[in-house]
Amino acid sequence: MLYVQFALYLILMLGIGYYYMKRTGSNEDYLIGGRTIGPFTSAISAGASDMSSWLLLGLPGAVFASGLIEGVWISLGLAIGAYFNWLIVAGRLRAMSENMEALTLPSFISNRFDDKSGILKIVSTLVILFFFTLYVASGLKGGTLLFAHTFGATEQMGLIITTLVVVSYTFLGGYMAVCWTDLIQGLLMLAALIFCALLGFFAINGSGVEISSINPDAFKFSTGWITAISLMAWGFGYFGQPHILTRFIGIKDIQSVKSARRIGISWMVVSLIMAISIGLIGIGYNAIHPLEGVGGPDGNSERVFLALTSALFHPIFGGLVLAAVLAAVMSTADSQLLVLTSSLTEDVPFIQKKDEKSKALISRLGVVGFAVLAFIISSRDSGNILNMVGYAWGGFGAAFGPLVILALSWRAMTGKGALAGMIVGSVTIFVVKNYISIEGEYFYELLPGFILAFAAIVVVSLLTKKPSEETLKKFDDANAAVKAL
Repeated sequence: MLYVQFALYLILMLGIGYYYMKRTGSNEDYLIGGRTIGPFTSAISAGASDMSSWLLLGLPGAVFASGLIEGVWISLGLAIGAYFNWLIVAGRLRAMSENMEALTLPSFISNRFDDKSGILKIVSTLVILFFFTLYVASGLKGGTLLFAHTFGATEQMGLIITTLVVVSYTFLGGYMAVCWTDLIQGLLMLAALIFCALLGFFAINGSGVEISSINPDAFKFSTGWITAISLMAWGFGYFGQPHILTRFIGIKDIQSVKSARRIGISWMVVSLIMAISIGLIGIGYNAIHPLEGVGGPDGNSERVFLALTSALFHPIFGGLVLAAVLAAVMSTADSQLLVLTSSLTEDVPFIQKKDEKSKALISRLGVVGFAVLAFIISSRDSGNILNMVGYAWGGFGAAFGPLVILALSWRAMTGKGALAGMIVGSVTIFVVKNYISIEGEYFYELLPGFILAFAAIVVVSLLTKKPSEETLKKFDDANAAVKAL
């Protein structure tokens, strides 16, 4: 029964990919769906592509292992960051990207500052290619855990299956397929979290088990101020995530942004609360009925959701719930592969000049190529999902976050300031990640990376020549459209 459910789910995803392949005529259709996606689909697909396997595996696993410290502070930072990303960035980016005829983040950055040299597009494309390949690899690792736990497959086989599925429907249908599959996957993820948390609660309620007795740190969320601020700094990352910003570029119109914000944030808050609850419930349930593959010296806390699902759900429903994990993996990996290949076709000069049909073909081949590279990285990396996501998330947040905020809101920002921000942000992430730590505290590299990049943009912009009047007029027109709402 489990195999049948998984097969039906995967056939549905591939069917959506094939359906939209027949309706994808140009590279613009393939990359941003012709800017036709409505608020509900945009909001849920943005959330699903954002949360990924981290929501179902990484976050419950962190709470199961360490208590509420990580879960509460990261979730609080993410919720705040996501809200302000929708509030500050979404409408402005939708209007300005259309005014400046930009389909991708690098092309927006280049057009915003009238960059004739192409250096802004080259640097931003390199940042995307580096960090997104790592990000996709973290998603594929989540699929590996799923297939190894559920079917007893080897990790290598699980990695192969996950890669093939994600590549297949992204290759076929592009942005439209990604958005509609992400909508289904986002709703499935939410339902799986709610039902798992409820069944787990009823399973341990009245059993006499005390979670705080099993793990004295379970409900502790007070910590050092550096750790708290660093965990909340995850929220800064939202402003620079290309796969989320692409949803803003592709949304139907500016008027849809407000509705999408309400839907997206509601989905996100409920999902985070349920994921944290599952981590806590797992502590109590594991004390009564040891969860296979979770505890012990060889256990992996990131399997707690999978193990609870196997223990709590009837096999008829268990396959659908476990499919939610695959959904979480696919909903992020597909979006990221699409951003990678969009940078390839829209931002690499000699490919950018080709006709639309040729670029659409190159986009599809790019999906395959980047997936193979991510597959190799994932197969060789022994880190956990949360750490892999954290590095890529921080890289984008520092390199693009301050740049996007200021490019959309500060008229006097310059191209040289944008370049300085990308370089300073990326270098800071690398240096802090590898060479700087604070004993007894969690120090997330995104915190100094975001601050220093922001400062670099402001200082360099004040010292360099302002953009042309034509570029400034496009900036003013886009902001006027947003303020008129």
